[in-house]
Formats: sequence, C-alpha cells, structure tokens
Amino acid sequence: MNDALQQRPTRIVVDLDALTDNFNAIHQRVGVPVMAILKANAYGHGLVPVAQHMQRQGVQQIGVAFVEEGITLRQAGITTPILVLGGILGRQAAQLIEHNLEITVSSLDKLRKVEEAAQALGRKAVIHLKIDTGMERIGVHSYSCGSMIEAAITSQWCEIKGIYSHLACADDPSSPMTALQLECFHEACAHFTRLGAPMPIRHLANSGGVLHFPDTWLDMVRPGILFYGILPDPAAQATVAVRPALSLLSQVVYFKVVRAGHSVSYGATWTPTHDTRVVTIPIGYGDGYPRALSNKGDVLIRGQRHPIVGRVCMDQFMVDLGADGTAYNGDDVVLIGEQGGQRISIEDVAQRSDTIAYELLTRLNERIPREYLNRR
Repeated sequence: MNDALQQRPTRIVVDLDALTDNFNAIHQRVGVPVMAILKANAYGHGLVPVAQHMQRQGVQQIGVAFVEEGITLRQAGITTPILVLGGILGRQAAQLIEHNLEITVSSLDKLRKVEEAAQALGRKAVIHLKIDTGMERIGVHSYSCGSMIEAAITSQWCEIKGIYSHLACADDPSSPMTALQLECFHEACAHFTRLGAPMPIRHLANSGGVLHFPDTWLDMVRPGILFYGILPDPAAQATVAVRPALSLLSQVVYFKVVRAGHSVSYGATWTPTHDTRVVTIPIGYGDGYPRALSNKGDVLIRGQRHPIVGRVCMDQFMVDLGADGTAYNGDDVVLIGEQGGQRISIEDVAQRSDTIAYELLTRLNERIPREYLNRR
C-alpha cells in the first residue's frame, strides 16, 4: 500500500478482476475485437493502472480522447495500439506520429495536416477515418465523405487502419436513429468497394450498441461505461452480465452530539429537531463528490444507511446517525459500493445528484488515492 493510501482515509478501490470479467463478457457477446475506452482517467478508475492491467489481458486496442492521454500511456510502457478519438489540431499531428498513436482523421484538411507531419518525419501515420452519421460533433458528413476517403486511400503517408462513427441514441433500445446511422455508415464504407480498396476495420458500437444493436458490431466495438460495469442509461437492457469495478470509501474522522435547534454546515440548511449524533466524513466537492447531495445523499456505516445532512463542503460533509446510532473514529464509510448486505450504486448517487454516472465517475479526481485489487 502506498503512502497516500496509508495517510488519507478516503480512497477509491478498483476491482481489476471485475474489469477482466466485464471485458470477457462483452467479447463473448459480440465475437469481434473490443477496444477498451480509457479516456478521462479510465472513467475515474485510473488511466495507467487500468491500461497496464488490460495489456496483460491481451486487449487488442485502446481508445483515449486526447493526445496527452496517449503519450502518458506510451511513457508508462503501454505498447498496445492506441487510437486518439478526439479532434486534433494540425500542430498535434507530429506528436501523435512520434508516439506511435493512431489518429482520427475527420476531414480532408485534417488529412492534409497529418500527411505533412508524416512526410516531415519520414514515417507513415496510422489513421482512422471519422464519419459523421448524425452526431454532429466531429467527422465528415456521410453524404460528402467520398473525396476524403479517396484522398486517404491514395495517400502515400497515411495507412488507413479503421473507419468509424459514433451512435447518438443507442442507449435507448427503442430509438430509430441507430438504424439510420448504421445505414449512413454503410453508405460511407461503400466508397472503399467502389474504389476497389480493401475495407479497413469498421467500428461503430458503443456501450448501447453492444447491448442493443447487434447489426452495429461490425469488425470491432468500443464499449465505454459498460466496460466498467455500469449500464449507460436507466432504459438500457442488461443483455451483458457486468459488475461495477469501482467503490468509493472513507472513514469517520469526527463524532459529536448536535443539540436540537443547532444547524449543521454552510447556510444552516439542516437543523435537527432533537439531539442527534453526527459524524464528519473527510471527502467533499473538492474531490469530485457532488455538492448536489447536500441533504439528499446517504452513506453506509456499519451496514446501515444514514443521511447526509447540511451542505457538502469542499473537503468534508456530515452524516446524521440519529439519536441512537453508533459510530467511532476510523469506522469505514461506503459512499459507492457495498457493506453489510446494503449497496449504494453509482446510479443511485447520479439520480440523487440529478446527473449521470459518466459525470460522477470522471469527476472523482486525483486527490483521492486509488487502490487496485487483483486476486487472480
């Protein structure tokens, strides 16, 4: 255990075995290679440790959002192919090529910038062509992508490894938009057949696509939040058996009796009507724990649910044990996870915070030390 874990009672525990099981369950369902999406600090789970673990498991492809994430992984010794999914500026092309990162090319202009950088370095760039089939984020529109695809095929400095798009509504199994996007994507891919060029790896399915739309699996899938054991939406169908890999834990650091009529925390938003026992937990919105849980959230202490009272502070918050509740300094506190047969899921916390699990996970920042479990 490192010094940070020994010092700070608040910690994130990541079950690497759960990530392995989730990855294998997804792969078994789709039957094609799975790109592990590790952007945003691996959805709060820790970029480098998760990448190192997945490389040991033999993952064939990693996806990140930014060049900086890719460079971090290369500097950590990750040799697995890495695709940078986000849009790039021309000045970043050389960095991507130098660090053997695969590049998203989303327009003819971007292609030319990548070609210039590759020629200057004297080495080919590995690219994936990004097609916009309805997301309207980045990517050349599917109905006008022919010239970019033809230019990429004939490029002397670019090697086309993949072509992809992103599904906007696949979290909803009843949405008709996914079928429309798939049709647009197939029309874009048809340019390779028309031009007599080999078809690159086609990847389209995100977590929702994996769960709901087998037609989108194609040659590779890109599950994000599903890989971490969480469904992408309350409407999603659990067609793959996954389990959460992350728990958020802390400990009691202070105990007191608050008298009736004495308010707790900033703004005096909660005042007990009777004497009660209150404990302080050393984590707050400065760590990414939502301030929106003020007077709304709860935690597990000694296997019992207890409510958060008063406003969540930057570094700590208070919990009401009631008139007869018991806790001592050093007692474990579960904010996300299980204790004593009770469970607080990330979905529960997201609903009470009026947000989504994606945001909560990626907000858990580096102030919180992370511990990794790997029992196998």
